[in-house]
Amino acid sequence: MRNRYEVLPLNFTSYLIHYRSTSSSRRDFFEQGRALIWSEMRGLRTSVDQLHDGLGGMDRIGPLLVKQRKLLDDRDNLLSQVRSLSGFESFLKTPSFKTLTSAASQGPVIIINHSQWRSDIIILLHNSSHCLINTADDFYDRAIKLRDRLTTSRIEHGLDSKRYERDLRSVLGGLYDLVGRSVIEMLRYRNVPEQSRVWWCPTSVFCSLPLHAMGPIPSGDGIKRHFFDLYIPSYTPTLSALIESRKPGEQTFKKPSILLVAQPDQSLLSAFSETSVIKRLDTEVTTLISNKASPSAVLKRLRDHRFSHFACHGNLEDGKPFDASFQLHDGKRLTLLDIIRSRLPTAEFAFLSACHTAEMTKGSIADEALHLTAAMQYCGFRSVVGTMWGMADVDGPGLVKDFYESIFSSKQIGTPYYERSAKALRDAVRRLRKTKGLPVERWVNFVHYGA
Repeated sequence: MRNRYEVLPLNFTSYLIHYRSTSSSRRDFFEQGRALIWSEMRGLRTSVDQLHDGLGGMDRIGPLLVKQRKLLDDRDNLLSQVRSLSGFESFLKTPSFKTLTSAASQGPVIIINHSQWRSDIIILLHNSSHCLINTADDFYDRAIKLRDRLTTSRIEHGLDSKRYERDLRSVLGGLYDLVGRSVIEMLRYRNVPEQSRVWWCPTSVFCSLPLHAMGPIPSGDGIKRHFFDLYIPSYTPTLSALIESRKPGEQTFKKPSILLVAQPDQSLLSAFSETSVIKRLDTEVTTLISNKASPSAVLKRLRDHRFSHFACHGNLEDGKPFDASFQLHDGKRLTLLDIIRSRLPTAEFAFLSACHTAEMTKGSIADEALHLTAAMQYCGFRSVVGTMWGMADVDGPGLVKDFYESIFSSKQIGTPYYERSAKALRDAVRRLRKTKGLPVERWVNFVHYGA
């Protein structure tokens, strides 16, 4: 029986994050491997056995493998040429272990490794030994059951059903038993103060589970608290994405310009009120509303605004994760792939007041966070607010008003505005939660990604 808690020596932590590829001449990081699509956009991989069945024999596989090897050799030669140039020595190299652990420089990062071979919870800490929380033998199966219960209930019964409300509460409690209790105990043991920033880096089915809201957490005063009451939680699809979001840039404490993209219609009536809230903010606001909001116009204006706010429909495409999109004027769509291809040098923060922006599709690879919120972070936004499922239209105006009041508050002078967004979201969600009779799913829905 393993100890429940362990302090990780450097070599063991490295072992958990490293893995050896099939080629003995190469070593890749688990960090890069578990986000393969985001890292190099190589597409889906199929096993050699499946390829054999599909092509009818090894006589047809041989030439393909030879071609693949040649392409890999050509790629390695090109990379060597690029890396020989001054300033490009680390071009497309796997980050070092020291670099990856710097992700915890502003607060703990909790990695949940979910695998049928071994599951662990790893907590990275700044200037301190990292922690390993060993998991129960049934950890892997219990996590899958929680995910399946939540997604099945949402599909079969709907967000506004009593059954989904009951199932969501059960899943939040199950997550606390499975993950939360031991994580909170370890954070307290390692003297991480409550109300600290904390980042979740989930893998596999945990990418679809609301870790930020698990609970209730038992307390002596009888008050029901959830994880986000004790800490200010954020998510990151990978350690590299979080590190990238903190890279030094042009620091300015001037209020950011906001690009407002809105598409109000009969099923999104509260978007009118939401756009009014944004327009009244004491900062520069550029509006792309209704017929002005074409995909090309939005992509063009995203490049010259620090903040962006979307108030429109979000769409999922089962089996086609790259076709997840924002619905703009005349039914035209701004897709996840359009966003990934963009280069946004001034981007800092995006509020995605739309449905499904941080939801995994059925066709997503289980270990790839393929959704609009992650896409915004990868293409340059340092912080992003998204939704784990369909959003109630009526919640938009009040939540947005409270959010921007918090982020523009004078109480946080000296902190870049995008770094205020996690706390601002929590402030707004906690106020929303006080609404009498509000279903749990309405406040659990909102998540923060990035710095």
